[in-house]
Amino acid sequence: MASELNNDKKAWSVLIVSTLAFTVCFMVWMMFGVIGIPIKKALDLNSTQFGLLMATPVLTGSLVRVPLGIWTDRFGGRIVMAILMAITVPAIWLMSYATAYWHFLTIGLFVGLAGGSFSVGTPYVARWFPKHRQGMAMGVYGAGNSGAAVNKFVAPVLLVAFGWTMVPQVYAAIMLGTVVLFWLFSHSDPSHLVPSNVSFMDQLKALKDPKVLKYCQYYSIVFGGYVALSLWMVQYYVGEFGLDIRVAALLAACFSLPGGVLRAVGGVMSDKFGAHKVTWWVLWVSWICLFLLSYPQTDFTVVTVNGPKTFHIGLNVYLFTALMFILGIAWAFGKASVFKYISDDYPKNIGAISGIVGLAGGLGGFVLPILFGVLMDLTGIRSSAFMLMYGVVWVSLIWMYWTEVRKTEVMGANAKPFSLQS
Repeated sequence: MASELNNDKKAWSVLIVSTLAFTVCFMVWMMFGVIGIPIKKALDLNSTQFGLLMATPVLTGSLVRVPLGIWTDRFGGRIVMAILMAITVPAIWLMSYATAYWHFLTIGLFVGLAGGSFSVGTPYVARWFPKHRQGMAMGVYGAGNSGAAVNKFVAPVLLVAFGWTMVPQVYAAIMLGTVVLFWLFSHSDPSHLVPSNVSFMDQLKALKDPKVLKYCQYYSIVFGGYVALSLWMVQYYVGEFGLDIRVAALLAACFSLPGGVLRAVGGVMSDKFGAHKVTWWVLWVSWICLFLLSYPQTDFTVVTVNGPKTFHIGLNVYLFTALMFILGIAWAFGKASVFKYISDDYPKNIGAISGIVGLAGGLGGFVLPILFGVLMDLTGIRSSAFMLMYGVVWVSLIWMYWTEVRKTEVMGANAKPFSLQS
């Protein structure tokens, strides 16, 4: 009894300190979303270069997810997480001394390692809990995504008060302190180690399965889109609505915060209603929100009996923020429901499949900001970012309809399929 109680205390200690560590890692990973604005101005970057600047940390954070998951199985989450965080500290600190564009890109690759913490912490915390509570544990840990919102609260204050170079210095100190706290309050259990002979190439073979490709597509929206828009939104508010960077960051957090903390709620809903129902509604809500967000600020003139009249159509800052808030909630649920799909369909292969789906989501977060910048340079329309996301959601809705919805009873799955010979 005493041993069981002690183990339970250790489990909760591991979950709490790991969630803190993941929140700090995500905060660092999203750093360019705020400090990128003064850097863009100082280096006179165009939108494409700015998109690449913000996306660079996301690339390494995505690519290291698969090997980090394998090493976590082999060596244990405590040691892997501690080393991962410690490696990023010098890179974060060096960011404040960068002066050229290539400096930021190079250092950003090393800072981006922090983004790989998701694939370390998820199996690490799950193994401390019994099977019927693992969903809760992974959902709580996944709420560390809200580090994207924490960045929007902390970085603008430091930036305005001391200049952008203070942000990486403070973040380096926070990361160092988190490494110490994590090591003091986390635990390791040799029974959690899994002898893993899975290679990266073995995991890539999973992409031959159409279901895995579909889940990669879903996750590239709900996670990749979340990361991309978390990075893009502060400068969008500044450019579109002419807001101060502190107000812009605060409003941008209305998307990032629910998109992170409500992931656990999405896990509970997916358990109750099933992955398909939750994802289906997530995609439809996303489709509606993105359609409205896509509409650019427009003036048009109509010839009336009293002469020409000019009308304006466009979202004001309040409606825009409300739609982003709803989108953030939908994607929080979607991040959980996609992983529910994986646990339902691949119960014996969760690690390998979730690794490859997580990689696809992260790569979505890398590619999308660059495409946002390219579209901005080509069209001059800021809302073209939402037009792109709207198209991606359309693809997912059509894919889901043909592969899942038509097979449900509601859509007449019990009826005989149509045949030209019948």
